[in-house]
Amino acid sequence: MSFPWARHYEPKAPLMRYLDEKLPLPRLVYNAVGGGYPVPRNLNYMWNFGVLAGFCLVLQIVTGVILAMHYAANAGVAFDSIEHIMRDVNWGWLIRYAHANGAAFFFAVIYLHIFRGFFYGSYKAPREMVWLLGVVIFLLLMATGFMGYVLPWGQMSFWGAKVITGLFGAIPLVGEPIQIWLLGGFAPDNAALNRFFSLHYLLPFVIAGVVILHIWALHIPGSSNPTGVEVKSESDTVPFHPYYTAKDGFGLGVFLILYFLVVFFLPNSLGHPDNYIPANPLSTPALIVPEWYFWPFYAILRAFTTDFILPAKLWGVLAMFASILVWFFLPWLDKSPVRSGHYRPLFRKFFYILVVDVLVLGYCGGSHAEEPYLMISQLATAYYFLHFLVILPIVSMIERPEPLPFSITEAVLGEDKQAALGESGQPAVSGSAN
Repeated sequence: MSFPWARHYEPKAPLMRYLDEKLPLPRLVYNAVGGGYPVPRNLNYMWNFGVLAGFCLVLQIVTGVILAMHYAANAGVAFDSIEHIMRDVNWGWLIRYAHANGAAFFFAVIYLHIFRGFFYGSYKAPREMVWLLGVVIFLLLMATGFMGYVLPWGQMSFWGAKVITGLFGAIPLVGEPIQIWLLGGFAPDNAALNRFFSLHYLLPFVIAGVVILHIWALHIPGSSNPTGVEVKSESDTVPFHPYYTAKDGFGLGVFLILYFLVVFFLPNSLGHPDNYIPANPLSTPALIVPEWYFWPFYAILRAFTTDFILPAKLWGVLAMFASILVWFFLPWLDKSPVRSGHYRPLFRKFFYILVVDVLVLGYCGGSHAEEPYLMISQLATAYYFLHFLVILPIVSMIERPEPLPFSITEAVLGEDKQAALGESGQPAVSGSAN
């Protein structure tokens, strides 16, 4: 979206004028995150998570590149190379803990970012492409996180790789060849470790590329806001810098406090103790679980225990992938003309139920595959799909939204009669979410 009142970049120094003429990088940065990018004036701290996610990505790339200089992708010495990094490399313990815990914080930020999008309708027109690219980023992030979990080559790394790649074996006809192709053999070993290391190193740069597209797509319609009402005038916006750079800076400071509390005082609290035991193909752990950020989807995978037309294992695999792929269709499943959950009382109640449901799935995913966790997982999985495929479309058609403010300025400062009358002096049409 082009804002006629946006400030334009005008370099004053001769060097900057020359650079702007030959390579307009300063102008690009200014228009993207500076005073040349007007942003709705009512954004709350839930809009900090996009910047925090970008920071986490940079953090993971920098620490990952350093770790790659010392890591050996060989099944015979991979575990020992991690110990070498921890004990012998200067500040290696800090880099390793920063990277391992950074992944957990990255997923925490991404989940908050996604659920903020659920609540405020960030997937609705005209921002469908922003949402779709965001789901692609999440899928790439999941693949990167799984492959990174394999690299320490501890017990949970080995058996996690065996279980997750074994899921492809449930696909009829082509499943077993795909599984062998992924592993480079019949079981996780050197070939699998090399492949996962290569992809784990490569995918963050692919994610960075999709993030650029994600930001580019966002700058076309402009940022959404808590009211869901579109920008109507200059009074509805403020420049991104200094207003939101300061706000994001405060959010980043809080994030870093929590992050370094974990890195320095609880560095192993988010990992599994079995992963500090070298991989042993002859000793199966009592409980094979992925990292905590995969638990909800792992619970969905394990919720299918009975063969019905198709094998239960295949149903689990299909449901696990479908639980994320359904997000691609949200812009068309939710037909409500109102974006923000603040003005959708019925939607708001079901949203809170969904949050509880996902937390329950997460708890069951980290527990043993036994009763009552299996039955609870089955009920929670049923509700999860019911929410997106049945409840959300019906609610969007039958609910009566609360009145929207005429403008963002009105939502912040109260009723603006002059703005409501418009330039002609006649009452203007009430604000719409579309």
